[in-house]
Amino acid sequence: MNVLILGDIYGRPGRRIVAEYLPELVEQYKPVLIVANGENAAGGFGLTRKVAEELFALGIHVLTSGNHIWDQKEMYAYIGEDPRILRPANYPPQVPGNSVYLHRCQGAVVAVVSLMGRVFMGDYDCPFRTADQILASLPPEVTHVIIDFHGEATSEKIALAHYLDGRVSAVVGTHTHVPTADEQILPQGTAYITDLGMCGPIHSVLGVDPQIVINKFLTQLPARFAVAKGPAALNGVVISLTENGLAEGILRLNLQ
Repeated sequence: MNVLILGDIYGRPGRRIVAEYLPELVEQYKPVLIVANGENAAGGFGLTRKVAEELFALGIHVLTSGNHIWDQKEMYAYIGEDPRILRPANYPPQVPGNSVYLHRCQGAVVAVVSLMGRVFMGDYDCPFRTADQILASLPPEVTHVIIDFHGEATSEKIALAHYLDGRVSAVVGTHTHVPTADEQILPQGTAYITDLGMCGPIHSVLGVDPQIVINKFLTQLPARFAVAKGPAALNGVVISLTENGLAEGILRLNLQ
C-alpha cells in the first residue's frame, strides 16, 4: 500500500509542477493517500480557500502546514471549515483548526498528523509530548500514522523520528525546502526523511527570487519576497506501508 507525500508547494510554480506530474505519479505508484504541505502554496505565503480547492481538485487528500499557515487572514476562519487542512498540533489548544486527519482506504485507516519543531522556530508546545498525546488519543480503528514534522533543526527531526520509531508508519520533515538524501527505514520499521524539499522554482532561494534575498543579505534591509520565476521541480517521497502499521520502503522523488 503506497502513500505519496509531497514537500512544501511554493506558489504558482509549485502548483503547476504538481499538476503536471501528479497524474503520472498516481498511474505509476497507485497511492491510496496523497499528502502535501500547503503552507506556502498561495504566492509563497500561506494558503487560501481558492488555492486549497485547486490542490484538492488535483487529487491531494490532505494538506499539512507549519508556521506560515496564518499568513493569509482568511485561513483563521477557513481552517476550521475543512478538516483536510491541518495546522501543527503543538500550537496552544485554543488555536483554530484540526491537526489530525483520518483517511480510510483499502481496509486501512491512516492518521495524518501535523507537528512543528521548536528549535529556531518558536515557543510551541513540546512536539515529543504532543506526539505521545495524539497517539494515545487516536481511535482503535487507526492502522497507520504519518507525521509531517515541520522544523528547522535536523537534529530535532531525527530525534523525534527515533523517539517514535516503531510507533508510527512515517516521520517526514518539511520547512527547509531543501531535500535531504537520508531517506531510510529506521530499525523498528518507521520510514523517515529529514526534509522532503519543496515543489517549486529551481533557480531560487527556497522559492524566492534570488536577487531579493541577496540584496537582503548585503544590506540587512527589510525586503518584500516574491516567488522566483523559471523551471520548477517536484520533491517528495513514495512510502510503502505494511499491514502491521509500519513501512517497508521509501523512495525519494525529484522530478523536473
